[in-house]
Amino acid sequence: MRRREFIALFGAAAAWPLAADAQQPPVPVVGFLTSYSEGEPRAAAFRAAFRRGLQESGYVVGQNVAIEYRWAEQQIDRLPAMAADLVKRHVAVIATGTTPAVLAAQAATTTIPIVFEIGSDPVRLGLVTNLNRPGGNITGVTNLNVELTPKRLELLHEVLPTVKVMALLVNSADRNLALAQAREALSAARNRGLELHVLNAGNESDFDEVFADIKRLRAGGLVIGASAVFTRGFNKLTALTIRHAVPAIHSNRDFPATGGLVSYGPDVLDSYRLAGVYTGRVLKGENPAELPVVQATKFELVINLKTAKALGLTVPMSLLGRADEVIE
Repeated sequence: MRRREFIALFGAAAAWPLAADAQQPPVPVVGFLTSYSEGEPRAAAFRAAFRRGLQESGYVVGQNVAIEYRWAEQQIDRLPAMAADLVKRHVAVIATGTTPAVLAAQAATTTIPIVFEIGSDPVRLGLVTNLNRPGGNITGVTNLNVELTPKRLELLHEVLPTVKVMALLVNSADRNLALAQAREALSAARNRGLELHVLNAGNESDFDEVFADIKRLRAGGLVIGASAVFTRGFNKLTALTIRHAVPAIHSNRDFPATGGLVSYGPDVLDSYRLAGVYTGRVLKGENPAELPVVQATKFELVINLKTAKALGLTVPMSLLGRADEVIE
C-alpha cells in the first residue's frame, strides 16, 4: 500500500467514531415542575428519590436522561408560565410534585405525557377519568394525604376523647386541596359530634394568628392539613404547639420528632420514587393512558409520648400498639 493511500484510509477510520457519535439519538429531557422551593430541606430528598426511581427504570441523569427543574418557590401563580416554558422546550415528559403543579401542567398540554406525585384523589381533581385506565396524557402516584385528614381527626380524638371543639388548619391559596380537606374533615367531625373550625394560613407569617384564633375559639386540638407550606414550616408549627400547649397532629413524621404530639401520613419519599419509576416507563414508550394510577400503601403513625406527658395526656394503649414509632 502506498503511503498516501494509507494516510487517506487512516483518516477515514479516525472519523468513524465521530460520525457514530453524531448519529446518537438526543438524550430525552424530563421537565420537573413543583411549587416547592429548591432550598427547602426536603426538596433535595424528593429530588433524590425521584432520580432513584428513574434509575430503577434504567435511566441515569447525566448518562441517558436529563432533567430541567422548575421550582415555583411557593408562588403558585408562577406555575402556569413555568409549565408553558417546559412545553415550549418540547420536553419528553413533565413530572410534577404537588397538586397546583400538575393542574398547571394539565392546562399547558394535552400531548406531552405528565406524571404526577400528589396527595389527593386525581379523579376528583379531574386529572384522570379512571384510576385503572387514566385515559389521557396524565398518570402518576397519589399518596392520599388529603383523604387521610379525617383519619388524623379520628386519631387525635382518640387521644382527646373529652374534647368537643377542634380546629383544622388549611392553606386556602391551594384552593382545591383546602376545599377537599375541609369537606372531608367537617363530615367526619359531624359524625363524631365534634365542632370543627377551619382556619387558614397562606404562609408561615400567618401561624401566630392561627394560634391566637385557636385560643379564642377554645379549640382543644389541632389537625394540621396537608400543604407544602405546613411541611416546610413544621419547625415553627411544632414550637407554637409547645408554647401554646395545643395537642396537634401533622402529616409529617418530623413534627413529633421535634416535639409535636403525633403524626400520621404517607411515606412521601417512596411516592416520589414511584413517580420516577413511572417517568422511566413513559420514556420507554408506555402510554400514560394505560398506566394505572399508583396508590401509596406505606403510612406511618408516630407518637411523642414525652410531649403527651408534658400536656397531661394519657395515650390509650390501643393507639400506642398501632404506632410505627413511639418517642419516649
